[in-house]
Amino acid sequence: MSAVADAEAARGVIAGSAIRTPLVRLNVADAPAEIYLKLENLQPIGSFKIRGAANAIGHLSKEELRRGVVTASAGNMAQGVAWCARALGIPCTVVAPDTAAETKIRAIERLGGRVLRVTFEEWWRAFEERAYPGIDATFIHAFDDPRVMAGNGTIGLEILEDLPGVEAVVIPWGGGGLACGIASVIREQRPACRIYAAELETAAPLTPSLAAGHPVTIQPRPSFVDGIGGKTVFPRMFDLARKLLDGALVAEVAQVSSAIRLLVERNRIVAEGAGACALACALTGQAGAGKIVCIVSGGNIDLARLREILQ
Repeated sequence: MSAVADAEAARGVIAGSAIRTPLVRLNVADAPAEIYLKLENLQPIGSFKIRGAANAIGHLSKEELRRGVVTASAGNMAQGVAWCARALGIPCTVVAPDTAAETKIRAIERLGGRVLRVTFEEWWRAFEERAYPGIDATFIHAFDDPRVMAGNGTIGLEILEDLPGVEAVVIPWGGGGLACGIASVIREQRPACRIYAAELETAAPLTPSLAAGHPVTIQPRPSFVDGIGGKTVFPRMFDLARKLLDGALVAEVAQVSSAIRLLVERNRIVAEGAGACALACALTGQAGAGKIVCIVSGGNIDLARLREILQ
C-alpha cells in the first residue's frame, strides 16, 4: 500500500479517538510568510500522539491486548496510549524519564496509566529494545512504527484537503514519526511542497546527522522544551528523513518562548515548547515564503512555565 492509502485506512481506525483539527491563519500581518497553524493541541489529550497510538493499538490482536500495553514516552505518547488503553479496559505502563514534566505525569496517571520514572539512559534503552525489563506487555513505539506513522499521516491528508496550495510544511522533530508520517503523504500527493523538520538548538540530532550523511550522537542540554529532541536519530528514521525531507531547521529556546507568547497573544492558542518550535523556525524566515503550515503538535505545557513565559 502507498502512504496515502495507509493514512486513509488509519482514518477509519482512529475516528473514535482523534478529532479532525482545524487549520487556521496566524494573526500576524508582518510575518515572513503566509503562515497557517495545524492545531493538534486541540486533540483530546492535547497532542497529535493520539492519532498514532490509536492506529497502532487498533491493529493489535486479542492476545496482544490481553497482555496490556507499555510505551516509552516523556508524556504525550504516554497519554495517547493510556487514553486508548482506558477505552479498551486494558493495563497501561509508561516508562518515563525522570526529567518528564509533572503536568504530563499527572495527566498519564489521571488516564489510568502506571508510570515508571527512570534515568534518561534507561528510558532511551527502552526505545532501542522495544521493551522494559520486568514488564510483560505489548510495546507501542512512540515513533519508529509504520502504524504510528500512518496515524500521523492523517494530518497530512487533512492539510492537503484544507489548503491544497500549501507550499511548505514545518514539523517538530522528536523521534521522527510525526515528520516522516506527514511527509510521506504530502510527498505522494504534492511532491513540490517543501517539508522541513523543526529542532531545538539544545537537542538537535537530525541537523548534524543530515550534514554528516549518517546518524550522529549529540549530548542534549535540558530545557523546558521536553517533547522533542534526543541524543541521536534511529537509523530507519534517518533513512526516511533523508528521502522525505528538504532539511532541518533549528530554533533557539528564546525563539520558542516568543512563539508560545505570540500564539497566546494573537490567536489565543496555548502550545507547549515542542508545539511552538515549528512556528519559531518559520518566523525566522528559515522555511521561506508562501503558504506555510506549522504543526502545533501539542499544548501540554506546565502552567507555571506558561505564566513565566507570558510575564
